[in-house]
Amino acid sequence: MTENQISLQTISRSELRQLVRSQLQILLEQGNLQGAKQVLVPVQPVDIAEAIEGLPEAMQVIAFRLLSKSEAIEVYENLDSSVQQSLIEKFKHQEVLDIVDKMSPDDRARLFDELPAKVVRRLQSQLSPKERQATALLLGYEEGTAGRIMTPEYISLKENWTVTETLEQIRRLAKASEVVYYLYITDNYRHLTGIVSLRDLVISSTETTMGEIMTRDVVYVYTYANQEEVARMIQRYDFLAVPVVDREQRLVG
Repeated sequence: MTENQISLQTISRSELRQLVRSQLQILLEQGNLQGAKQVLVPVQPVDIAEAIEGLPEAMQVIAFRLLSKSEAIEVYENLDSSVQQSLIEKFKHQEVLDIVDKMSPDDRARLFDELPAKVVRRLQSQLSPKERQATALLLGYEEGTAGRIMTPEYISLKENWTVTETLEQIRRLAKASEVVYYLYITDNYRHLTGIVSLRDLVISSTETTMGEIMTRDVVYVYTYANQEEVARMIQRYDFLAVPVVDREQRLVG
């Protein structure tokens, strides 16, 4: 274990963020880009985001460009909306598209809420077809509702699938899904019929079907539910996520 790693483990998160920000600023002022890049290597994306927010505006773009593409997307999602907008104005057009297209749909929708309508239309028109459709879905709901803040990326299953078939589906879709704590069971019309926890899945025999282990009494919210109401429900039931359905009780997020 290096001395740098030891120091990172023995200080608080707030001290870490302040340390990273100050070291980053000093190195950038010196023009030491390689040193600045090394400072960020062991730091979590949420802490990098806060460090970048504390930099002078002119340095924020430079610091952000030190990140790899995968790191940049995660860091960008954790930035304050005002910093996100500032960076977008300074990036080259292709850089913006590369980041925005890889963002999760719900984070992208929140960003678009903060941008001028003209910029949103331009960016949305150049997203990949799949991402354009997912973003348009969220933007179609009123601000402050469950529909606006939900993620449309989830894993849905069928009652007659076995544990083996389900695990294969999870392996195939897990990278594209934000929510894998719960697995949702739907019928052929996308109506939500049940829910299975990962715990119940892994302790069941391989030939057990989802219909045998799923919970049919599902707590859910409608797309038009107020987001504060959703937050209270999640806290009340100690959920990690809650399914969102439309007026016909079809699962949408």
